[in-house]
Order: sequence, then structure tokens, then C-alpha cells
Amino acid sequence: MTDFPDLSGASWFKSSHSGNGGSCVEVAPNYPGIVPVRDSKDPEGPALVFGADAFAAFVAGVKGGDFGDV
Repeated sequence: MTDFPDLSGASWFKSSHSGNGGSCVEVAPNYPGIVPVRDSKDPEGPALVFGADAFAAFVAGVKGGDFGDV
């Protein structure tokens, strides 16, 4: 089993491209090998943690239009 990282001191940010009145996801940089993600509308709620390679592939897919107009 993998230990969940301590995110209590994380510095969260959202993309400068975010719209919808600021309703988007936030990520916390500087965690080697992982990308913590949370809902900006619920900053005290749970965070998801993705492998850095998987998250990079997801971002590339979004940029490449693999998910249509979502």
C-alpha cells in the first residue's frame, strides 16, 4: 500500500485559462512523481493524487482535443 502524501502545506493553483467564475480544479506543484488535484469549490474537501506521467498524458489529451468540447 502507498502512503498518501501530506498535503497540509500544499500551495494550490488553478490555470490562468480557467473560466466558469473560478469553478475548476486546482493542482499543487512540487510533489515529485505525483500531481495532487482538488475541486476549487471545496478546498477543504478531498484531493485526488495522480501519477505525474498519467496527469501529463491527460493534459496532452485535453490540449489535443481528445475529449471534444468538455
